[in-house]
Amino acid sequence: MAPYFLDKVIFGHSHFKDKAMWKKLAVASILLLVTGLWYLPYGLEGQFNRVIAHAPYSISNQASRLHSELNIMDWHADTLLWKRAITDRVSRGHVDLSRLQQGNVALQMLTVVTKSPSGQNYERNGADSDRITSLVVAQRWPVRTWNSLYERALYQAEKLAEAQQDAAGDLIWVRSRDDLQQLMQARQSKASNPVGVMLGMEGAHPLEGKIEHVQHFYDAGYRMIGLQHFFDNELGGSLHGVSQQGLTPFGREVVAELDRLGMLIDVAHSSEQVVRDVLAQTQRPIVVSHTGFKGLCDTPRNISDELMQAIAAKGGIIAIGYWPAAVCDTSPSGIASMLKYGIELVGAEHVALGSDFDGSVVTALDTSELAAITQALLDLQVSEAQIAQVMGQSSLNFLFTMLPE
Repeated sequence: MAPYFLDKVIFGHSHFKDKAMWKKLAVASILLLVTGLWYLPYGLEGQFNRVIAHAPYSISNQASRLHSELNIMDWHADTLLWKRAITDRVSRGHVDLSRLQQGNVALQMLTVVTKSPSGQNYERNGADSDRITSLVVAQRWPVRTWNSLYERALYQAEKLAEAQQDAAGDLIWVRSRDDLQQLMQARQSKASNPVGVMLGMEGAHPLEGKIEHVQHFYDAGYRMIGLQHFFDNELGGSLHGVSQQGLTPFGREVVAELDRLGMLIDVAHSSEQVVRDVLAQTQRPIVVSHTGFKGLCDTPRNISDELMQAIAAKGGIIAIGYWPAAVCDTSPSGIASMLKYGIELVGAEHVALGSDFDGSVVTALDTSELAAITQALLDLQVSEAQIAQVMGQSSLNFLFTMLPE
């Protein structure tokens, strides 16, 4: 039966001749609206995190054998932002546990997004708008997250904790060297096929200007903090912001606190001056979690090759993305070409994978198809030893040194 207000507002008018028919139409309209709102989050992810339709990639016996022997790590995926658990096998997006296992991924960094400006671009963004808020509300996140970036970051850590519990040992949350060692031992035993996950933050604005929040996020399981995202924040300038400034006094305080706790510093979206300031302040190697090399793909998204060399000279990791602004050519061969360029520029020990999967990007493959990159590297005459390094071994070696005990 239609609610009383429908009788009064819609059916109480004389020009509605068939009251029963209009009741049915109104109820149907309401049901369609409710259904549309319910499925909206799923449709949004399907729209933003697409894989370009393609025929199955051809993988040689050599590439298949080599890929099965690799310890693969990806430094950047925004999977926790969307309305699903990483343990859910889904047909949308780029990453879930099943596809990580298919792709032979040993360790996936899950990066948490909490704010992104409307009209997001790579040239100039203000901090006065946020399109993540509408996504948070549409996905029915807890009310506490609607107006708090701090709570959005904590909530995504909670989502990961729930997924780990549901995965019954197939998902291992890596917070320390001991955790990483246990993961590698479990994978080497061949008794199971666990995937490790780490938690990182894309932009330090969830600190909300409070230095004590760094400790809170460490306690929640975060082990990497990106200083900026698409806009300037309390720590300093974004590569895509307005000021292009370096570290602020608060930014320097945060870098010191990250060093104290042994948390990784990610400068993937930071202004070039912020990167220089961080290199000058910290004695520890830093990470660029998803990027490309400007010398091969000259876009506003990529910082200079000279600055990349400075990052590598201090022992850092530079992880290559799979989307147009990072690599220009998003095919497996294009990604492999960028990896090879990096090997020749800074050395294989400093080059890694940083897909930006599930980060509102369109890619030519999902995480189950990573063997296509292995094949493309072989086709470019990259050695098997170098392939093993850039596909993950260099990253794991880095983490065995950098993670807290």
